[in-house]
Amino acid sequence: MNDPTLQMLLPLAAMFAIFYFLVWRPQSQRTKQLRVMINNLKRGDTVITAGGLVGKVAKTAGDADTEIQVEIAENVEIRVLKSAITDVRSKAGAAAKA
Repeated sequence: MNDPTLQMLLPLAAMFAIFYFLVWRPQSQRTKQLRVMINNLKRGDTVITAGGLVGKVAKTAGDADTEIQVEIAENVEIRVLKSAITDVRSKAGAAAKA
């Protein structure tokens, strides 16, 4: 048990395990969950973009299915890349919060 190599590797392995379970794994699950939500977007869902804009999805069809139309005000629609969406709130979730 006085092996210096083992004494050096044991704390490193413990730090790696802590890093994996507290940082890497939860972030991976969050990314996977966001990807699923973006792929299941439908008209009427409320989205938040990376720029901080909040709006409702008006159209989901776009160029190669990478863009959506988001209504940010009455009769004001913008095109947003799906990759710029940071959060999705469905109609049911918005009704429950109100």
